[in-house]
Amino acid sequence: MFKSRLFFSAVILIPISCAFSIAGIQKQDRAGLQVKLASQRDRLVEMEKVFLAPSAEDLSSLTEFLLQPNTGVTRLMPQEKYDQHLFTRGAGAFYSFSGLTHDYGKGADILLEQGAFRVGFAGANFAFLGLLGDLPLDAITVEHAGVRFLAAFKTPSLEPDAREQQRRTSAGFEAEGFAYRNTLPATVNRTYAVRSVNYGWSDLLIAFRVTRQDGDGSLILAWKILERFPVPQLAR
Repeated sequence: MFKSRLFFSAVILIPISCAFSIAGIQKQDRAGLQVKLASQRDRLVEMEKVFLAPSAEDLSSLTEFLLQPNTGVTRLMPQEKYDQHLFTRGAGAFYSFSGLTHDYGKGADILLEQGAFRVGFAGANFAFLGLLGDLPLDAITVEHAGVRFLAAFKTPSLEPDAREQQRRTSAGFEAEGFAYRNTLPATVNRTYAVRSVNYGWSDLLIAFRVTRQDGDGSLILAWKILERFPVPQLAR
């Protein structure tokens, strides 16, 4: 009986002893772990920047184009695949042509989601997206038939008028023989134009071309800013 109680006490004491031991280790290493976590996060953030960037081959193939002013190349991730899996807000699916960032909330102009481009986000912001066809970006200017309407459009300053443009682009409309709306299928080797209005941030006219789709579903976009309009302010 005495041996049985002694064994039972030992069984109880061993886990308690281990718990105290682990707690002691945690207490001693907590500050060190915090430093390591911060270091690892910084490292992962840097790795993520490389992950979101176009490849060296993409940049090399666009060398001459990128020598022109107001041009660039970016990668868009499919939001449904990477949402909540990356540190970047928006999972690399958004891009701001004015801020040159994937970080949603910093003047996002475009989104890749479910095989389609979407434009116009948050508040009274809106955008018109049009498909121009299989055309080289060098052929696209503000005089192009599919761009003239976008270049001539006057951004409203009153919220009711901005909301009306949101409804208009959601339903879709035509101008000068081209169709515009806030979402279109994302197709490789096709060129698009977008007039993107972000109140208090930017008002841009951009042409972009989908040059390639990667194995993970991400798209490579070559782009150029055709015109920068005064930063719009919204009177509520």
